[in-house]
Amino acid sequence: MSISIDRNRCTGCGACNRVCPGNLLALDAEGRAKSRSPRDCWGCTACLKACRFGAIAYFLGADMGGRGTTLSVASTETEHAWTFTRADGGTRTIVIDRRTANNY
Repeated sequence: MSISIDRNRCTGCGACNRVCPGNLLALDAEGRAKSRSPRDCWGCTACLKACRFGAIAYFLGADMGGRGTTLSVASTETEHAWTFTRADGGTRTIVIDRRTANNY
């Protein structure tokens, strides 16, 4: 599992670095986020949710129907909008209400 960081969107705020449970992210010499070891990514998606700028995408594994698909998230106070982008450019978005997401 791995992530991709869009350097044009990254502002260097460090939010992703602070939430990564594996300490796998850091800021490079230009102050942009980078992955220390992409192969060690746990796939927890904490960095995606922490990034307010949409700079991080998560590569889905083939076992999850990936085959080149990435997952990104745009968050507001009340929603997470999870977008799946296929290799052919097609997308699908699932919107989750943050206030009720953990109600069972």
